[in-house]
Amino acid sequence: MRRTALASALLFAFLVATRLCHSGIVWVEEAYPAAAAIQMLHGKVIYRDFWFDKPPLTPVLYLLWGAHTGVALRVAGAVFLFVCCAVMWWFARDLWSPIEGLIAASLLAFFVTFEVPSAALALAPDLVMLLPHIAAVYLVYRGRAFAAGALAGVAMLVNPKGVFVLVACLVWAWSDWFVLLAGFGAVTATGIAVLGFLGALPGYYQQVWAWGALYSRSTFVDQPLMEGLRRTAAWAGFHIALLAAAACWCWRSRARLDQRFTLWAATAFIGVVLGWRFFPRYYFLLLPVAVLAASRGFAIAPVRLRAALSLLLLIPLVRFGPRYIELARGRESNWADTAMNRDSRAVASIVGGLARPGDSLLVWGYRPDIFMYTRMPAGTPFLDSQPLTGVIADRHLTSHEASAPALAAANRQRLIGTSPTFIVDGLGLYNPPLAIASYADLAGWLANYREVARTRNSVVYRVSKRSEPH
Repeated sequence: MRRTALASALLFAFLVATRLCHSGIVWVEEAYPAAAAIQMLHGKVIYRDFWFDKPPLTPVLYLLWGAHTGVALRVAGAVFLFVCCAVMWWFARDLWSPIEGLIAASLLAFFVTFEVPSAALALAPDLVMLLPHIAAVYLVYRGRAFAAGALAGVAMLVNPKGVFVLVACLVWAWSDWFVLLAGFGAVTATGIAVLGFLGALPGYYQQVWAWGALYSRSTFVDQPLMEGLRRTAAWAGFHIALLAAAACWCWRSRARLDQRFTLWAATAFIGVVLGWRFFPRYYFLLLPVAVLAASRGFAIAPVRLRAALSLLLLIPLVRFGPRYIELARGRESNWADTAMNRDSRAVASIVGGLARPGDSLLVWGYRPDIFMYTRMPAGTPFLDSQPLTGVIADRHLTSHEASAPALAAANRQRLIGTSPTFIVDGLGLYNPPLAIASYADLAGWLANYREVARTRNSVVYRVSKRSEPH
């Protein structure tokens, strides 16, 4: 009991310490749900009053700490991941023994830390889905099919790829398919009923599912197959300790290998491939099954092999570990992948210095961290410019080809009927054809604004006269 308590305390301390190193950075993947949560705190209804193209539960999660940045955000992330590790601990312990439980929890904490920072640190839908994913499969293993199906429904309200959590549960208990689907349907129907009651259901369909389908069909990757092979090989290289340990379990247990693990991994990989983008955060779908299988491999491996497997952990540690040390020493200023966030902080400081109570904001570009830093209400139904330009954020810094030009034109007409106090064009200096000033149909409306400041990558406008609603 004391060993368990000590291990838990050390695990939690590790998660808190590593995340506090990033307390001065906001990653765009977490800023988007946080910006939505801030609008909800201002009394706005998601999907009805503002555009949000992800399922609703991640912004609701951010409400628990007021969608604040800094220490609050990082401690919340550590607590969330500690709960994930605890469920993983119970799962591996019940499958095999407490040794596997401890190994599984430790491996999960390690691999959600030493990973691409924007994926590992951001409480975005792909990472948030980790908890209902692990818990759902664990509960179905324990024979609680309805609860497992309900958690798969929760996963769907976090991320559309939650459907693969349901499939994973069906892999583990196909004979209970009806009860699983009943639990899944109960949660899904409840979510739809709540959105319908709030008048948000039409927006939910258009923004999450119609826009999401467009996003999935329109990959920016020129050669998806080759890119998928390259990125999967990179993921496998950084997770080679997990894969080698899982292979050890397969080799030593080949006569009685549980085929549910193989089917679970195959299901998860289909979810990774869906959309043909292969972002690092997508691979979190594979992490639960890989960690569980590896925990068994580590536990049954001979001493020398276990030592060799442990040495493989140095690969992600050496690659990603130095960043934590640099951040602790305050040496983030030259990182290319945080340059936009630094610019957002500068913009927020300017806007905050000019703003008065009741002022509102439009952010042009995909820069939701500006909302997070300013905590201002949106003066339009849009938190970013994707639905206004029709250009998806994964390419709008380099391309101006619209995937949904008709929808964007209609949304710009809606924009003309609004009058935010401030406009921050955080896109035009990166990609001039997509600058807000380049749209002829917005020219008359934008004439009501004057430029008041610039940073290296953004232009700040302030209303000079209120336009009449069209």
